[in-house]
Amino acid sequence: MSAAPSTREIRSASSTIGWNKAYSQRLLLTDALVLIWVVFGVQIAWFGIDTANVAFRGDLRNVAVNYTAISLIVIVLWLSVLGLYGSRADRVIGTGSTEYKLVVDVSLRVFGLLAILAYLFHVDLARGYILIAFPVGVLVLVFSRWLWRQWLVLQRAQGRFSAQVMLVGSRETVEHFARQLMSQPSAGYHVVAACVPGTAGGTVGGSLDIPVVGTFDDLEAALVTSRADTVVITSSDHLPPERVRELSWSLEPGGQHLVVAPSLTDIGGPRIHTRPVAGFPLIHVETPTYAGQKLFSKRIFDIVVSGLLLVVLSPLVAVVALIVAVGSTGPVFFLQERVGLNGSTFRMVKFRTMVVDAEARLQRLAQEQRAEGNSVLFKMKDDPRVTRAGRWLRRYSIDELPQLLNVLRGDMALVGPRPPLAREVAQYESHVHRRFLVKPGITGLWQTSGRSNLSWEDSVRLDLYYVENWSMAGDLTILWRTARAVIAPSGAF
Repeated sequence: MSAAPSTREIRSASSTIGWNKAYSQRLLLTDALVLIWVVFGVQIAWFGIDTANVAFRGDLRNVAVNYTAISLIVIVLWLSVLGLYGSRADRVIGTGSTEYKLVVDVSLRVFGLLAILAYLFHVDLARGYILIAFPVGVLVLVFSRWLWRQWLVLQRAQGRFSAQVMLVGSRETVEHFARQLMSQPSAGYHVVAACVPGTAGGTVGGSLDIPVVGTFDDLEAALVTSRADTVVITSSDHLPPERVRELSWSLEPGGQHLVVAPSLTDIGGPRIHTRPVAGFPLIHVETPTYAGQKLFSKRIFDIVVSGLLLVVLSPLVAVVALIVAVGSTGPVFFLQERVGLNGSTFRMVKFRTMVVDAEARLQRLAQEQRAEGNSVLFKMKDDPRVTRAGRWLRRYSIDELPQLLNVLRGDMALVGPRPPLAREVAQYESHVHRRFLVKPGITGLWQTSGRSNLSWEDSVRLDLYYVENWSMAGDLTILWRTARAVIAPSGAF
């Protein structure tokens, strides 16, 4: 085993560290500007330009203070609590919804504290001032964080503002993790090197241009050579616990990080809990549930939203129905039997986008031309059965609007796995039948992640991930991503 490098060498290797601090400072500046604009803007809108003489009065010492001072206190308190709760920490920024949840949670706490203090000290604050500043402040804060998130994603696509990662593990696991991390640069992990058993030199393998800079015997020296600031252990089969502990001791506190990847895939964060027991960091994985309050909330949400959408979009539905009727002969709507919850069948309704004898032509087309997209679902980019109006309707997913009726009836949900045909289900492997544990959806991860461009394996993986990890927050995220995918469609044919 080679000698461990000195502290100076480690700090030299981590000289590139600091992107998170720079980004956090930018968030702090933007948060401050947002809160100044919102709080003082509400103050001026509520009391007028001349607010110097506008004051509240409390019973404590009968002190009168103008609202400008109150606005300053609110801004400083809000900014301070956002920092104390880690809403700008590098572990929450850039990916996932934790950052947004913290912003909302902190804002609730700040205004809850203000309300309690006002009640305890009998302070007569203008209710409108508080009730407007709070929701507007939250919305603008979240929006500004979202804008910064988009900028950060662009930077990370070029390898900047990311953790510089050295992967440690077997060649197979290192290659797998490298491909996954490289396919999602927005996660903020830029792989720069690897350590594998055996001898150093060369690359990880395949088309990956990731150098192997060391073995398990010289991890510390390899860390300096690679100038990485994060070590990710992809497998520990050849790495004893004592060696992992020595590696963690050699890392610069606060500047370099150790990440251990367990043998868990496609498990949502809320289902994972870490609990230290007898010196072991045990990972508890909760089993998914498909009943109770969550399911009831989802059903109520589906009924309310689908009902509102049908009312709001009724003029569009009428126009589309007229276009379909005039554009080709045949019925306006297309009814097709699909497989839904627990394997039961239902009749799904769509706007007709194909010629009337489309089903009769299917077998001949499948024989003449190999299906594009994946091996189970028949998809063709230039399907001759699709009408002229149908191509436009499919491109923007307008043909699926009548499925809101299926949602109201309870056959489908707004978000869920894709509703399959019976002939597709006949080709399923046994594990794929877990898709039927929840209702199929009008949209889902499959629609926001490539649609017909996906392979069959990716389609199954996304559907099963949803089934295992669904939540109302996740559904809202998918609906938001669906709106973006409809505006800029890709993979729809």
